[in-house]
Amino acid sequence: MAVMKAQASTTSHGSSSSGSTFHAYYELTKPRVVALIVFTAIVGMFLSVDGMIPVSILISGALGIGLSAASGAAFNHLLDRRADQIMARTAGRPLPTGMVETTPAIVFATGLAVASMLILVAMVNTLTAVLSFASMIGYAVVYTVWLKHATPQNIVIGGAAGAMPPVLGWTAVTGEVASDALLLFLIIFCWTPPHFWALALYRQEEYAAAGIPMLPVTHGRRYTLLQMVLYTVLLLAVSVLPFATGMSGGMYFVGALVLGVIFLIFVVRLYRNYSDALSRQTFGYSIQYLAMLFALMLIDHYQIPLRDFLVSLFA
Repeated sequence: MAVMKAQASTTSHGSSSSGSTFHAYYELTKPRVVALIVFTAIVGMFLSVDGMIPVSILISGALGIGLSAASGAAFNHLLDRRADQIMARTAGRPLPTGMVETTPAIVFATGLAVASMLILVAMVNTLTAVLSFASMIGYAVVYTVWLKHATPQNIVIGGAAGAMPPVLGWTAVTGEVASDALLLFLIIFCWTPPHFWALALYRQEEYAAAGIPMLPVTHGRRYTLLQMVLYTVLLLAVSVLPFATGMSGGMYFVGALVLGVIFLIFVVRLYRNYSDALSRQTFGYSIQYLAMLFALMLIDHYQIPLRDFLVSLFA
């Protein structure tokens, strides 16, 4: 009986350990960030055509872009592991805690990158593979290694890599970069600074301790808040450009204005009466804003087929 209990305990411990290891590698990929990246890429795919897109392109494109983003996230963990040990926000990550060792993490990140490139080249197109690789390098190397530690405009310049997913989705379907795809890029590019600075404000002391020159650290809270207001106003203007160019319709225009005004209200309130709690709320809403804005684009794009489908259901 004692032997059976010991065997059961060992089996249970082994399963628990395997589960923890799997979760640690899963966390290396920044799954919530990657989910938003893949979503905006998929929206870019659907917006690139009037009808439906081939299922094979949808699946292989989303998988390849997602794996590329996951690889960039894993390399970011690797290259930031020393700074992550200092900051409370990141001290619990797999590498600082020792849940994942450096060498296996390198192999894992490299494997994700290779898999993504193989899928994109073989099943999508070379342009999407090249742009995905460039985005991954831009985030994992140019931003993480250089920009992040070189300038308080790190998140502005580095935001170009993070704004690429809808362009990647677009090129996955069409094989070319169109002006409307660049509008989607511009929306995310303008969204990134107020989104990330909301986080940097309530983590200001941690960034200072880690020696990372985020804008609140180098220029202070008030200046950062002013920049957030200006970028949010710019974002509001840029977000209605898809309507101005005819890519999106009136439904999107009204929704974009509502979502953008709410975002601006959050930022202006923060500027007038700062608190860490409100900064957290602003950061949280900024994520919801981007997801809802792109969902609105998708619904607007297919509103006539959706309406006809709903009518047929109740006819």
